Amino acid sequence: MMTTSPVILLTGASSGIGAACALVFAQKISGVRLAIAARSQDKLEALAEKCRSLGAEVLVIPADLGKVEQAEAVAQKTLSHFGQVDVLINNAGYGQMGPLELIPAAQAQRQFEVNVLGPLALIRVLIPAMRDRGGGRIINVSSLGGRVAFPVGGLYSASKHALEGLSDSLRREVSPFNIKVIVVEPGPVTTDFFTASSQVAPEGLLSAKDSLYQPALEVVENIEQKTAALAWSSERVANVIFKAMIERYPRARYVAATAGNLMLLMMTKVLPTWAVDLFWQKFYGIDRVEKAWKQKNKAS
Repeated sequence: MMTTSPVILLTGASSGIGAACALVFAQKISGVRLAIAARSQDKLEALAEKCRSLGAEVLVIPADLGKVEQAEAVAQKTLSHFGQVDVLINNAGYGQMGPLELIPAAQAQRQFEVNVLGPLALIRVLIPAMRDRGGGRIINVSSLGGRVAFPVGGLYSASKHALEGLSDSLRREVSPFNIKVIVVEPGPVTTDFFTASSQVAPEGLLSAKDSLYQPALEVVENIEQKTAALAWSSERVANVIFKAMIERYPRARYVAATAGNLMLLMMTKVLPTWAVDLFWQKFYGIDRVEKAWKQKNKAS
């Protein structure tokens, strides 16, 4: 699938996977027209110059994709400028870490605004335009966390589960119009994902000081070191997204992670739930939380 000089709307384009996608598309697609959106105009402009040097036409749209009206405006500006959108890539998103008990309501709301409601706003605007042109593609960038939930990351996983449920429903709704809906699920990626996307720091959590969850919070602070051996580069993930975009008969899901399909098979089909729970509890330090809780009770 690829029209002549396709128009691709890419969110979360200022860094990481999004920026890598823009460069991969500019390199591999002759005459590509890119609309790139994110909050940082300076980063978008710098990326746009690189893409233009590779032959792409680029429209820069600074916006907060967590605000529905701004997300809708991004879609409208792209349609007004290029007259069409062939591919929408909902890549904007972030993950905040912390025990569900301690995450403030405003931060929980923001997580869903950016990871779910923003993509949905873009989809609502663009489906009629794609239908009128005879088709298109919507690629929603999820995560392995959208299939398997892990402790201290429940809110992020919940938002990605929601995005995947939305994608499955949408795929079945719009297939009569030749609109393909695809989910890409990265695993660990070598980016500034957590630090650049307002990861919840301990001081941002409710009553986090001296919390029994402190052992797990310490694990989270070093999680990138624990997953470094498996982490992919942003460019490698971008090439999976490119594959999903151009394949004539795309799959519903593409896993972009080392041994990702095996991990999902084991976690969702093979291992009993209690074994999966124990694995994640140990990986994220919940076993230490349990030990601290028992010691506190014993002392009292």
